[in-house]
Amino acid sequence: MTRPTLLGIAGALRSGSTNRKLVREAARLFGPGDFAEADLRLPLYDGDLEAEGTPSAVTRLAGQINETDAVVISTPEYNSALSGVLKNALDWVSRTEGNPWEDKPVAIVSAAAGRAGGARAQSSLRLAMTPFRPRLLTGPEVMIADARNAFDEDGRLTNERSLTTLGKLMTALRSEALRAA
Repeated sequence: MTRPTLLGIAGALRSGSTNRKLVREAARLFGPGDFAEADLRLPLYDGDLEAEGTPSAVTRLAGQINETDAVVISTPEYNSALSGVLKNALDWVSRTEGNPWEDKPVAIVSAAAGRAGGARAQSSLRLAMTPFRPRLLTGPEVMIADARNAFDEDGRLTNERSLTTLGKLMTALRSEALRAA
């Protein structure tokens, strides 16, 4: 495999969210390959709805995870944890056939308003991902603090240290994706 595929998952729905910008920066630094962004506009998990059949948006997301070589997830921090949107997506995917996350290389990053840059959100996301048995990269950790002021008008990170750290994480993710192939 010379062109690995990368799936970006932003845990915020807003099109201009800093986590969406961070996912796109991660894809840029991942290097040559094919990139897709997941759509987390899913219904709230409901067993009654599931009994009627898995929604097509959920099946599509599970398929994207299954078919990609690596995943980068950017989580905002809402009330000291990952976003409900992201947790809902994880819950839905866990109800699909098979386990698309198993042994999948996954990098976690965060962008948040606070000075810790989403550290608690990352911790809660790692905990939520554990049952799926992905290959979670342990670092380097990328937590963008004061996220509203961390990107320029083109959506690029402006802090050189953050860019360098994100670049190292994406290099490690790319290596994991290539190793898995």
